Parts: sequence; structure tokens; C-alpha cells
Amino acid sequence: MPELDSLDLSLLRGLREHPRAGALQLSRLTRVARATVQARLDRMEQAGVITGYGPDVDVAAAGFPVRALVTLEIAQGALDQVTADLTAIPGVLEAYAVTGSADVVATVAAQSHADLQQTLLRIDSSPAVARSISSIVLSTVIPAVTCRYSYPARPRSPLG
Repeated sequence: MPELDSLDLSLLRGLREHPRAGALQLSRLTRVARATVQARLDRMEQAGVITGYGPDVDVAAAGFPVRALVTLEIAQGALDQVTADLTAIPGVLEAYAVTGSADVVATVAAQSHADLQQTLLRIDSSPAVARSISSIVLSTVIPAVTCRYSYPARPRSPLG
């Protein structure tokens, strides 16, 4: 993975703020030559830093306003099975293998509380799930973002 410098981060920020921007518009925003911008974007794509240019979808606005975080304790060695089971459930947006008392944490979206209950029952029906705990999301404190990092300023040389 390449080390991202201030230009890379400026380009990522530009793409985040202007998702339809092309290399020309990004070159104007960053005041860098278009060819340089295109080379940097290509490098970040090849390295897997930029994974796509699809639309950001507001799940609530798309008709799924109820969200929950679900922690799962799973049977020993059952990560592949629970991955397959969760993938088959449309309301599961994402899931992570984690450390701590839980083995997997998933984000779930539903059209209603009744829909959420059906999704949770479906998760619990997996033979790989030993126990689940769900927490309904009341509000978003910090929205998901692609990159909140800023490039640290380079230390100034004592020689100037």
C-alpha cells in the first residue's frame, strides 16, 4: 500500500466533496496538473485505496430508516458459515470479525421495527450463531466517512 501524501489526501477529499468530479476538475481544485492528478488516481486505484466511484446511498432515505448494531457470538471455527449466512440476509449491510466478547459485529437496516425483528430472527436461526445482542441506533453521532485522516505537516528543516 502506498504512503498517502498531502496531494493524495487532497484528491480523496475532493472526490468526497465532489463525487462527480473528473481529473480536470480535481486538477483545478488542487491546483495540480491534470496528468499528475490522473496518475495519482490510477496509483490509488491500483493499490486499492480507491475502491469505486459508485453513489453514496442514504439507507434511511432509500426506505430503511431503522438501523441496529448486532453483536454475535459464534461457534468455534464458524466464521465462514456465519459469513455465508449473513451475506444471504438482505438487511445486513456490513459485518466485521472483532476482538472482545463478541466474534462478529454487523450493521442491519430495516423498513420497520417488525422488519428488524424478522431480520434478527433470521440471523439467530443460523446454526453458527450461539448468541446475539442487538442495539437499535437512535441517531448518528459521527457519520461514516471514507477518510477522516489529514496528512501531518512535515517537520521544518533546521536549515530552513
